[in-house]
Amino acid sequence: MGKVRRTLKRVRLHREGTDILLVTLAFLVSFNVLVWWMSTPVGIAVTVISAILYLLLVNFYRSPKRHFTGRRENVVVSSVDGKVVALEETYESEYLKCRCIQLSVFMSPIDVHANWFPVDGEVIYVKHHDGRFMSAWLPKSSTENERSTVVIRTDDGQLVLMRQVAGAMARRIVTYAEPDTAANIEDHMGFIKLGSRVDLYLPLGTEIFAKIGDRTVGGMTIVGRLNPSTDPQLLKNE
Repeated sequence: MGKVRRTLKRVRLHREGTDILLVTLAFLVSFNVLVWWMSTPVGIAVTVISAILYLLLVNFYRSPKRHFTGRRENVVVSSVDGKVVALEETYESEYLKCRCIQLSVFMSPIDVHANWFPVDGEVIYVKHHDGRFMSAWLPKSSTENERSTVVIRTDDGQLVLMRQVAGAMARRIVTYAEPDTAANIEDHMGFIKLGSRVDLYLPLGTEIFAKIGDRTVGGMTIVGRLNPSTDPQLLKNE
């Protein structure tokens, strides 16, 4: 029993889920009471289904506490739990306006949906964009879907752009990052509700450790390491 209690204590829920979990619980309890009053056999089936759905919702809003213990200098960690679905050289047109490495991780509805900062440094740019809700698997979702862009300047002046992208199911992006505040890879940068993806745009000189199909853990999996000698043209707002 002691072991079970210790395990339960490690299950934390994200603050973004507090209201919806309470409202959903109240609705399900009321609905189940009504169904049980009308028919016991039907009530049993509805209660089982309700319990499964609610546990899935609780699972979606879980918020594990994570501590990065490796070498932090120039490290790039995955911002989210999920699967690497894109890794390519591309042109970033919103802020960096240069060619860089795009690394995208897709989150399914059963993944943790908290978002961590990918690098240590200072937040210098935050902007939310309204848009469509196409499948987050599609490449054009990065520029056409609802999204939020955050740019972080590392201690040695390199710029890393992180973009939260809504998907077909995700209808709300929450961004905690604010300009002129510190970014820490152990801190939450935001939250995306339901399936979605996060894109990282890294300098071309970055050493990449991830590959397509890899599973990542937000705030823990090292996906790359910045090169301190990156072309100065990629350093802005110095």
